[in-house]
Amino acid sequence: MIRKRVHLTELVALLILRSVSPAICVKLNLIGMSNLSLSLVVLLAAVSVCLARGPSAATKVAKEPAREKKCPPSLSRGWADEVNWVQTYEEGLFKSRKSNRPLMVIHHLEECQFSQALKKAFAVNEDIQRMAKEDFVMLNLVFETSDKNLYQDGQYVPRIVFVDPSLTVRADVVGKYTNRVYTYEAGDIDLLKTNMEKAKILLKQEF
Repeated sequence: MIRKRVHLTELVALLILRSVSPAICVKLNLIGMSNLSLSLVVLLAAVSVCLARGPSAATKVAKEPAREKKCPPSLSRGWADEVNWVQTYEEGLFKSRKSNRPLMVIHHLEECQFSQALKKAFAVNEDIQRMAKEDFVMLNLVFETSDKNLYQDGQYVPRIVFVDPSLTVRADVVGKYTNRVYTYEAGDIDLLKTNMEKAKILLKQEF
């Protein structure tokens, strides 16, 4: 009886195949090791080892997307989103004094149709937006403050009051209505722009 020679490397490959892929090993037994070339056996063994290991850690763990930094809720309430609004009247007075820029205080209500109409006209006027960003300390309020100087002729909305860095309310910068001197309507947006330019001329220049 003639025995077929089996190379040592073929035996090693066969043992590896048995440990990682019995199915492939069965197929090899059926077709016979002698009918396969040494290189093919080694190749099958390598492929079987890779399959047994499964996907790599890099494949299993998907890279987590970078978390976007969320900005804090805007204080603009739609008046001017590019402006750094102050949160309180006291903060506004402090920054006005420190930066030597006038404070512009807008009183309004979300449920007031006149406030909403004025806000829309305010938000689309490029000159007003630029001055609000560059020349003023900006504050908008949906409630009244304890400073009576801000409601000398009543607590109505919309109402816009300018405060000089000297902490003086600009009683000379008013709207066109005699019964509510600090109110503006959407159609008064050009007058508001003119009054902003007027309020930029400070009462007391500091050197």
